[in-house]
Amino acid sequence: MAQSRTVRLNRVDELVFLFDVDNTLIDNDRIQSDLKAYLAGTYGEAIRDRYWAIYQERFAALGYADYFGAVERCRLEAEDDPRLLTMAGWLIDYPFADRIYPGALEAVRHVRRWGRPVLLSDGDAIYQPRKIERSGLRRAFDGDALVFVHKEKRLDVVERLYPARRYVLIDDKLRILAAVKAVWGERVTTVFPRQGQYANDDRNLTAFGPADMAIAAIGDIVALDRDAFSP
Repeated sequence: MAQSRTVRLNRVDELVFLFDVDNTLIDNDRIQSDLKAYLAGTYGEAIRDRYWAIYQERFAALGYADYFGAVERCRLEAEDDPRLLTMAGWLIDYPFADRIYPGALEAVRHVRRWGRPVLLSDGDAIYQPRKIERSGLRRAFDGDALVFVHKEKRLDVVERLYPARRYVLIDDKLRILAAVKAVWGERVTTVFPRQGQYANDDRNLTAFGPADMAIAAIGDIVALDRDAFSP
């Protein structure tokens, strides 16, 4: 998804800051924990475990989180249980704004002094945009938001919609940072916030090379100056 204002402006920025969403700006691990607790408390542990098994199967097959697809399949397996018809509503109405990391919005405002902040996320076409909207992130980024199935494969679209001389990518997944670095090289500075399950998984830490910069939390960006993002 792309905000039309960006296309009309068609400007070339000196610097564009690309922010991931899940476990970079929003505590997605906490959202998943809340979802598991809700499923167990509302439908029972058997439904919770089945839903999560379906979710993981679809994640492995699709490469992104398909929460609503898992809801539909779970419902088809238990159509005689009308309670499941309320499951999607919980996801739609979740208070995502309450899960924004401390200092995340301040980090966005901080880097806006030097360049344009843009959301760059993976996800489906329903739940992920809803999360971005309901959390207030879309407003915080002035509508500059992109959601792809595999964002590291759509860098040509990023360049077309948000042309810049240099990019800074902030993402909790070293896999994504390494893939983008392989394409853009010295045109991008990669920043690795050590937040969430992927950023603290030893297998991920050893499977990919280090980012250009690592920070403990997204809020630490406010302590950095412009030169920190230079090659």
